[in-house]
Amino acid sequence: MRIWTGGALIVLAGPALAQGTADQAAVGEVLGRYRAAIERLDAAGTEALFTADSQIFENGGIEGSYATYLAHHLGPELGHFRAFRFSNVAVEVRFEGPVALATESYDFRIERAEGEPIERRGVTTSVLRKTGDAWRIVSMHGSSRPPRPPRPASTP
Repeated sequence: MRIWTGGALIVLAGPALAQGTADQAAVGEVLGRYRAAIERLDAAGTEALFTADSQIFENGGIEGSYATYLAHHLGPELGHFRAFRFSNVAVEVRFEGPVALATESYDFRIERAEGEPIERRGVTTSVLRKTGDAWRIVSMHGSSRPPRPPRPASTP
């Protein structure tokens, strides 16, 4: 089953179907709100999307809690960008008991205040836990690489 939410395609698989579409939509909304904040270049309020004991991992590095990542990495970094745009976003979510496991794949383009734009293909895996009636990110791991050029068409 596929659901469009927050500008992303969410694919429901296996046990996710039993969990229900309300939780699916809620998880998709949390991830979509985070992407939207990055695109606005304004992470204000995104702390509410993460648990206090969250852990962030990025491109082979341990960034610490989201509060640390925001203060020392993401927040300052956003100040060096003129624009950040996601495209071709696909989100797959499955539930393992009370935990949601989400995998996002996407393309992104960063226009820096100085220098050439950066274009990448990225993937993020997030673990979310329901706290009260809201889903929050416990763990997030993202990586990216330059997009590969299209393969030439094969000839018969």
